[in-house]
Amino acid sequence: MMIQFPLDSNIRYLPLVYLLPPDLIARCPTLCALPRCLSEIAASDDMMDMITGDAFLKEIMDAVASLAFPHFGFGGWKEHYTGYSPVWRLSYSLPIWTKLIEEETGWGLQALFRMKPGTQIPFPDTERIQELFGKVVKRAIEEQGWQPILDVIKEMPCDEDFEPWDTNVRKDFLRKWYHTRSKKVQTVSLEALMEDEEDGSIFYIPDATQNVEAYVIAKDFVERFLATLSEKDRQIVELRQDGYSYVEIADKLGYKNHSGVIKRIEAIKKKFKEYRGKE
Repeated sequence: MMIQFPLDSNIRYLPLVYLLPPDLIARCPTLCALPRCLSEIAASDDMMDMITGDAFLKEIMDAVASLAFPHFGFGGWKEHYTGYSPVWRLSYSLPIWTKLIEEETGWGLQALFRMKPGTQIPFPDTERIQELFGKVVKRAIEEQGWQPILDVIKEMPCDEDFEPWDTNVRKDFLRKWYHTRSKKVQTVSLEALMEDEEDGSIFYIPDATQNVEAYVIAKDFVERFLATLSEKDRQIVELRQDGYSYVEIADKLGYKNHSGVIKRIEAIKKKFKEYRGKE
């Protein structure tokens, strides 16, 4: 007999718990507390409440995402990236992983419910689980049409996609940004880098209380330059002057993500440099 349950219930992810390798589940206190026997879970109201709780959902999402992320081919670990990274977000596609794993292996909630009462579920082999996630991520990329998205992400990575740690993936990103393979690359914010460049003067006007003459000259020059830009580019500059981040600007102006904003800023800076050269 097929057992019915709400589609949005956390219990649909219970089979994934028993696919987590020992070293991974050990870092998840809620998942660790679950018995490896369905009968024991079903007999305990506390365990059933635990499964329906937010802690269970967060831990299983984080754990499964950490298994999926390395197979997207972006280097490093999920923890090296921020939630702004599109790949980081794709790795959290829990319903997709649940569906594909069941199709690949037959292991799902119905298979779990069909186990004999009292059956203890052994821990899986780590290498086998890694191979399994390699297969399901590859399938997801093909079936969901993610490859063009991944290609764009690789071509146009953004500083805000990376955690501000001294990791190899962040160093590689900065080397590409600087167009150098120097091992002495400093891990700094690209936002700070942009404002430190000579063309950063478009985003910051001198303080009028410190130097009135410089303020008037700079403000007049920037206003004349802004008049040469499109409406959206002017809005980007003005929002940057007001201290908005790339992500906030993207949200305000309707960009899909902050990559588009950074691309426009680079184009604006190029125009600004050319404009200044004519003055």
